[in-house]
Amino acid sequence: MKPTVIDLFAGVGGLSLGFEMAGFEVALANEFDPSIAEAYKRNRPDTRMIVEDITKLPVDDTFGPYEGKVTAVIGGPPCQGFSQKGSRKSINDPRNFLFRYYFEVVKRVKPKYFVIENVPNLLTTEGGYFKDEIIELFSGIGYAVSCGVLCAADFGVPQDRHRTCILGKLGATEPISLPKPNGAHTTVWDAISDLSYLESGEGSEEQGYRNPPQSGYQCMLRAGSNELCNHIATRHSRVTLERLEMIAPECGKEMLPEEHHTKSIYSGTWCRMKKDGIAKTITTRYDTPSSGEFTHPYLNRAITTREAARIQSFPDTFHFYGSKSSQMKQVGNAVPPLLGKAIAERILDDMKND
Repeated sequence: MKPTVIDLFAGVGGLSLGFEMAGFEVALANEFDPSIAEAYKRNRPDTRMIVEDITKLPVDDTFGPYEGKVTAVIGGPPCQGFSQKGSRKSINDPRNFLFRYYFEVVKRVKPKYFVIENVPNLLTTEGGYFKDEIIELFSGIGYAVSCGVLCAADFGVPQDRHRTCILGKLGATEPISLPKPNGAHTTVWDAISDLSYLESGEGSEEQGYRNPPQSGYQCMLRAGSNELCNHIATRHSRVTLERLEMIAPECGKEMLPEEHHTKSIYSGTWCRMKKDGIAKTITTRYDTPSSGEFTHPYLNRAITTREAARIQSFPDTFHFYGSKSSQMKQVGNAVPPLLGKAIAERILDDMKND
């Protein structure tokens, strides 16, 4: 019998997929955004998905039947009330009601493990006060808690994406340690070289592959896929194309003359991805060269949804649905599946040693 999880704040299901890759089964998932939940369901039609604002779900009625029956509760509850400068915020801040709800589900279901993923500064804000509150909260219901920041690149994801991981184990005297880097290293080119042919405005939602896989990473992500989906290049404006034509490989806005400089709050604006390096964090604006280091290593366009998904470690069999903006949220807000898999495997290792 497979170990099982409940995935809260599931998004399109990157964390779910990582746990499934490790051998877990998702018993229940929740996502409030209908378009994103629809994409989750279309990729895993056999998983029960509740599409609703989680705070409208009665904890006892919804989650009580799973008490003692799932191995872990996983998810990334938003924490908005801890980052205000100048005044100390608390887990009890009204804006952290979603985090409190996650806690109430764990308290009701009593899984052997829980996993929280979140922004990296969660642990350091207010000198670690918020982190200490979280540990105290879950310790009060019997969990030994470990926490730290994991980098997706340490687990074979071609991306410099850092996420807080909080891992709890029920009834333990010592907390379970976080997963250690597995030695896998993947570059941007390992991820997308076989897709590097579209120009601005080209592509379609479904098409055949033009090139064979060119790396072990591509072989892994293309396994079982007979068609290429979500590979459509943004149709850039004439001015944008003029700027991109001036930017050489490995370079950025320093190549642009003064009259083409733009104001931007984003780091890496107008920078090309470095083919032999790893990508910066994929966000929900990866279709816009002025929003970060999202320009193709040598083609004059931003990366496509499929290229962004590859950099996030989603397999090609995983499809993204809905409007372009919804697809960008699905990809940009997801936990990289290979990072989720590493966390799941750490739990499996601990279960074997129990």
